[in-house]
Amino acid sequence: MNKYCFFLSVGCLAMLGVGCSVEQNNVTSNLYHNLTAHFNGYYYALEKTREVEKVILKSVDDDHNQVLRLFPKLDTTLAKSYAKDTEEIIKMASISIQRHPNSRWVDDNYIQVGLARLYSCDFLNATQTFKYVNTKSRNKDVRHIALIHLARTFTENTEYDKAEEAFRFLEKEELNKTNKKNFYLEKAYHYQVRNDYDNMVRNLALADSLLVHSDHKGRIYFIVGQVYQKLGFGSEAYNYYRKCLGTNPEYEIDFYARLNMAQVARLDDSRDVRTVRKQFMKLLTDVKNQEFQDKIYFEFGEFERKQGHLTEAIDNYKLSAHAGKNRRIQGNAFLRTGELYFDSLKKYSLAKAYYDSALASLPKEFENYSNIKKRQEVLGEFVIYTETIQLQDSLLYLSTLDSTSIRNKLDSALAFKEKTTETGKKKKKRIGGSGNNSNQNNPFFQTESTTTSDWYFGNPSAVALGESEFLRIWGNIELEDNWRRSTKTASIASVNEQPVTAENNTEVTNAIEKKESVDEVGKIFQLLPKTEEQKKEALAKIEEAYFKLGDLYFLKLNERENAFSSYEKLLERFPNSEYAAEVLYKLYLISREKNDGLPAGQAGKAEGFVNLLKSKYPNSTFTKVLINPDYLKETSVAAEKQKLIYKEAYASYQTGNLRESQEKITQALNVGETGFTSQLELLKILITGKTEDITKYQFELGEFMKKYPEGSLKDYSNNLLASSKVFQEKVERAKGIRFSNIASEPHRFVLVYKNTNKISDKVSGALEAFNKVSFREKRLNTTNLVFHDDYVLTIVTDFPDRLSAVDYFDKFTSQVSNNKTFASHKFDTFVITKNNFDIFYRTKALDEYLTFFDRNYKKENQ
Repeated sequence: MNKYCFFLSVGCLAMLGVGCSVEQNNVTSNLYHNLTAHFNGYYYALEKTREVEKVILKSVDDDHNQVLRLFPKLDTTLAKSYAKDTEEIIKMASISIQRHPNSRWVDDNYIQVGLARLYSCDFLNATQTFKYVNTKSRNKDVRHIALIHLARTFTENTEYDKAEEAFRFLEKEELNKTNKKNFYLEKAYHYQVRNDYDNMVRNLALADSLLVHSDHKGRIYFIVGQVYQKLGFGSEAYNYYRKCLGTNPEYEIDFYARLNMAQVARLDDSRDVRTVRKQFMKLLTDVKNQEFQDKIYFEFGEFERKQGHLTEAIDNYKLSAHAGKNRRIQGNAFLRTGELYFDSLKKYSLAKAYYDSALASLPKEFENYSNIKKRQEVLGEFVIYTETIQLQDSLLYLSTLDSTSIRNKLDSALAFKEKTTETGKKKKKRIGGSGNNSNQNNPFFQTESTTTSDWYFGNPSAVALGESEFLRIWGNIELEDNWRRSTKTASIASVNEQPVTAENNTEVTNAIEKKESVDEVGKIFQLLPKTEEQKKEALAKIEEAYFKLGDLYFLKLNERENAFSSYEKLLERFPNSEYAAEVLYKLYLISREKNDGLPAGQAGKAEGFVNLLKSKYPNSTFTKVLINPDYLKETSVAAEKQKLIYKEAYASYQTGNLRESQEKITQALNVGETGFTSQLELLKILITGKTEDITKYQFELGEFMKKYPEGSLKDYSNNLLASSKVFQEKVERAKGIRFSNIASEPHRFVLVYKNTNKISDKVSGALEAFNKVSFREKRLNTTNLVFHDDYVLTIVTDFPDRLSAVDYFDKFTSQVSNNKTFASHKFDTFVITKNNFDIFYRTKALDEYLTFFDRNYKKENQ
């Protein structure tokens, strides 16, 4: 018997040995290779693949405020942590393929190799592996599996066009139920990565009926609900959240689904609102939700914000920020609070504090992080500009009232401030008494009034800014009589000084608080603009603040609607603002954009801004750019030409060849007006200083500074003018004011009248008409010249000698001086030689010359 068993065993082993051969293709061989390939290589490779997938799933940090990812994001850093496992997958599957090349598990082993390479982020080799299976496999279901994984590989490697091509091919294939489900899920993931939520949700809806419990149906339904909520389809989102709860999902998904259902629920009346609030309170009191209290408070705040209850929303956001340790939720709560203070309540100093805290908590990959950071960076400037407007407007308003009314207004504002401070102290005391001392000094637990106030002194933070400005200018001075004087009247308080004891401590504290209140009122009194000059300065600060506020919105934040509003307010209050041309151009740029963010009707204003810019500021650079978009480019080319000609003109000027220099300057100016034109005009004036009288030289320098008030040559031209006047004064002091009486010198006829009359054009026009009628053959010229701040000169030139000049004077006196233009105003008229005019204009010696004229010219007419 034993011999029989021995020979039987040997026979079986011999048969198995023959069946192991890869060349054999019989039932025994196929059975052996299939069993060995499946339960050795493929089985162990599959188990390792599942272990890797679990590691990847655990790495997911779900943010339930954002749409959850369908699949975890593959990461090279994470891949290093399971690198040994992926190597083992490839090893086990490869051995199985090599030893059992004819088994029916070869394609499945190649799929495992491809997955190992995909999870290792080796996208190139993963692509080649899946393509190989798709090409070589005879099993169409396996080919479809390979193509689905290939599309995933393309998506992870951002080769979106290739992924779309794979999807289009699979759409034409007849897929089994499992592959069809995976196809829809992979396609939905592809669109999620590309932020195409519309197509994402369409594919998830198609996968719905194919899902099984092991697919984590609850999570997928929750994601569909999130996408519908993001797209604005509240009822569909509500239905999917309810389906999610019906699958009995994991607790966290269950919790967030209930929260989101409250967000998208229809609220037809106040009873619905109260019902939702009760649901939130129930969630807060549930012990199981202790770790989610920060999220509950945040969603409670979101709910109140959507109902327009800003105070309640802010309270809940603050509670959310301090109810848990989730920094993303905390950052979100700070951000929402900052947004409400910024956009709705216009409290920029408070907004800045919350934006600072938000950025300290939020991760850098947070949605719109760069825009949030940009707004936080400019909020400091917002505080300055908005509070400047409030302060100056309030001061200007107070300056129109009598002292009693001002006192009443300020007392009311200070009482409000004290009440707000006292409320904050009580709240801090309550918080401290509850045992949570860590939050006692936290600025976010202090009470801020959410009421808005356009009046500066009703805004405590604005008042604090004003105080600091006063201290910067005047220092920490005591409020007392004659506070500006170096020697002051002794105050009563200093005489009655006494030591502080425990008995009078309360009394002293009250006295100090009262004195501080008086000091604060006194400081505000000192800031009031009393003179016209101070009021102009206050208005100039408001004008500049509106302009810079608009630029912050337009250039730094790209918030066009807010920029449009700020610019319009500027032009409404200051229609002749120095910034008007630039503001009109920017309003045109905003209005011509027809994006959804721009309110209807503003786009139609673009043409109006263009017409206004052309009519009021035809010579502005902004108008020229509007008419010719290539203006700046063209003027840049022209300026380079002018610079080359300028070098030649300046060289001629230095060598004393002034005529040639003037010709070069004229040639350069004919090129056109550019940013270099001012250099040419100044050189032309320097030539005038060498070829004409000093009066004309000074006049042209003054006109140059008016034309280019902000130019780079302003200081230089101002120094030239000052030096010229100093030189004149030295000459005049050296020789005194002495007019010469030479009859043969060329003469001029001069009219002197007040600048406030503003009749220069009428006077010169009347004289030109008189000259054409009575002195046509002499070809006389008429010009206007500013004498000084009070008087203007109109000059007729030139008469060859005294006799012809006096003849003109007599005819003017008898024929013209009594007409309407001259009779209604006071004039001084005389004739004067060219040399005497230089002395007269330099010294401004009007009375002296009139005496000289009476003594030396009027005798001849008597």
